[in-house]
Amino acid sequence: MIRFFVTAALLLPPVAGLAQTPASRDWNSEKCARYAEMWPQALTRFGRAGLSPEFLERHATFLDSGCRSRVEVCPRSPQELALADAMTIAAMNAGTASSFVPFRCGG
Repeated sequence: MIRFFVTAALLLPPVAGLAQTPASRDWNSEKCARYAEMWPQALTRFGRAGLSPEFLERHATFLDSGCRSRVEVCPRSPQELALADAMTIAAMNAGTASSFVPFRCGG
């Protein structure tokens, strides 16, 4: 559990960088940029073992849409769930709401 929170904290951008948001970007674009910057770092820390092609493809669709697509990225394996949890916490710490991230399962 401690490893999870430490990992989530390591994904955070420096606080000083958060205050310097370009005026030309809208808030959703800024949130997406922050989130997109954390994703490769998370993949490096967590690795890809246990992540399904569907999980990765659906997440890529979310990023490719500028984080505007409401595609569901459903974490099914323990590794996917741990990554989704860490990204949700990191995104919230970067100033987004937990509803911003694409991790949800329909049905």
